Amino acid sequence: MKGISRVAKTVTKVAEVMHWVAVGLMLAATVCSFAAPQYLDLFVGIEGKECCGAELSLYGFEVCAPIENGAVNAITFGFFGVGACAILTLMALVFHNLHGVIQRACIATPFEKENVRKLRRVGFCFMAIPVVGLVMSAVIRLAVGAEAVEIANSLDGFVTGIAVLCLTEFFARGVELENDVEGLV
Repeated sequence: MKGISRVAKTVTKVAEVMHWVAVGLMLAATVCSFAAPQYLDLFVGIEGKECCGAELSLYGFEVCAPIENGAVNAITFGFFGVGACAILTLMALVFHNLHGVIQRACIATPFEKENVRKLRRVGFCFMAIPVVGLVMSAVIRLAVGAEAVEIANSLDGFVTGIAVLCLTEFFARGVELENDVEGLV
């Protein structure tokens, strides 16, 4: 079990750091799209055709951005970037909390109030991802026009969040049972 925990801790920490780096890069690309849209194609290599647009996708939040004069529409990319930064931040928090749960479980029992709190955060972060996608989809449609973009959102994160929150209740019950056992000894 210690080998698996060591691998899980390493993977969750690496994934967390990679997501924070992705947040920084996406933030830079988003600022570029608003501040200097003429240079966006130099900073971000996105290919697309004027007839079909460019596909921007992240964790189920998908936008088919229009291509104008050979470049991605900067307003569409900018608002996609805002949503992408929020989603990447939520995923970094998911991995941060999972790393904390695994680390605490290696030291002591997994049935601690701190682990229950961290698992609840994971569930809420997963549930927030499709909500961010839906809100940003509406913002993009208002900014660019409903006929100019195609948008899709996956609700998988919402279902995953509900499953994690259900699992959290089992951990909370484990905390109660462990406290009851300690009182008997």
